Amino acid sequence: MKNCDGFNYQIIDTASKLEDVALLLKNEKTIAVDLEADSMFHFNEKVCLIQIAAKKINVVIDTLQIKDLSLLKPFFANRDIKKIFHGADYDVRSLFRDFNIKINNLFDTQLACMFLGINETSLDAVLQQRFDIKLDKRFQKKDWSKRPLPDEMIGYAACDVIYLLPLAAILEKKLAEKGRLPWVYEECAILSKVRPPALNSDPLYLKFKGAGRLNRKQLAVLEHLLQSRQKIAKKKDKPLFKIFSNNSMIKLAEAKPVNLQELKKSNTLSNRQIDTYGNVLVEAINKALNIPENKLPVYPRNKIPVKKPEVAERIEILKSWRDKKAKVLEITPSLVLTKTTINTIAVCNPLDKNDIEKIKGLKNWQKEEFGEDITGVLRKVK
Repeated sequence: MKNCDGFNYQIIDTASKLEDVALLLKNEKTIAVDLEADSMFHFNEKVCLIQIAAKKINVVIDTLQIKDLSLLKPFFANRDIKKIFHGADYDVRSLFRDFNIKINNLFDTQLACMFLGINETSLDAVLQQRFDIKLDKRFQKKDWSKRPLPDEMIGYAACDVIYLLPLAAILEKKLAEKGRLPWVYEECAILSKVRPPALNSDPLYLKFKGAGRLNRKQLAVLEHLLQSRQKIAKKKDKPLFKIFSNNSMIKLAEAKPVNLQELKKSNTLSNRQIDTYGNVLVEAINKALNIPENKLPVYPRNKIPVKKPEVAERIEILKSWRDKKAKVLEITPSLVLTKTTINTIAVCNPLDKNDIEKIKGLKNWQKEEFGEDITGVLRKVK
């Protein structure tokens, strides 16, 4: 098994160096991009490094040393330059969130692997299979916001991106041979438009797994606990899970300990956590328990509409067709049609090409590849 020792890269940590790199990047047609962030160590995560590789370029941009990355905006927006990522969703959101960078002409090698029916799509697994390369994962969960970074960590970051160029070339060729390259191009164009969630004042329990099973009083306790955890995490500049785990939050909401003795008996937190935060938690719980019954929160329940018999029948027929098609294509069924899209199609009941064009959520490549099959299947339903 080989590794990627012995290659050269340049650290970009000043505005003048970034200017030089920006000029070089203008002449490239295809580049590979990756980034490192500090989500495991801070309350508000941020991009700490951006790695870029091309035929004659291999740079690691220190985004904590260079505050203004506006020189890179035209490059990422340039539709004539292909940007290769692996698992781009997080990267696209992060680059927009931190630097207002928008990406055009994106190619995601992980998406490409999925559309080729490759089961193990992590970068490590794909590189091992394609190039017999073993990535060094010792630094994967390290704090990338620390400065100075050890040379080994920077080398690890640079290594992650250098194989994306040859990998993308192989995958694009295979996709073209199967006639699926336009599928992936369209999916990547959609992926390039994802954005981080907007800040809002919605209750925190709405995005908390397990909140839906709590009663109203427990839900009020959970919300007050989550608010307290968020305030503590923000003050200490630590991620939420390093203050209290989600499991601890749900257990405390169910137990509702009203004093330190009950808190200790719950066996939910460590002695250190109780000593440090016990009074804050007990205060939050008692505050929630004092909320009048008529003002307690109600977990929103979306009423599942009763499907007409004919719609239910169409759903089952479409699922059956979808699963058979996925088996023939040797890809995951959800790539052919998602459950949501199947439901939409079943309700709209498209019977010809014009009907198919009107289906919201159905992508162009799906309309072209599967439109006739879908209408044909539905026309057979009585």
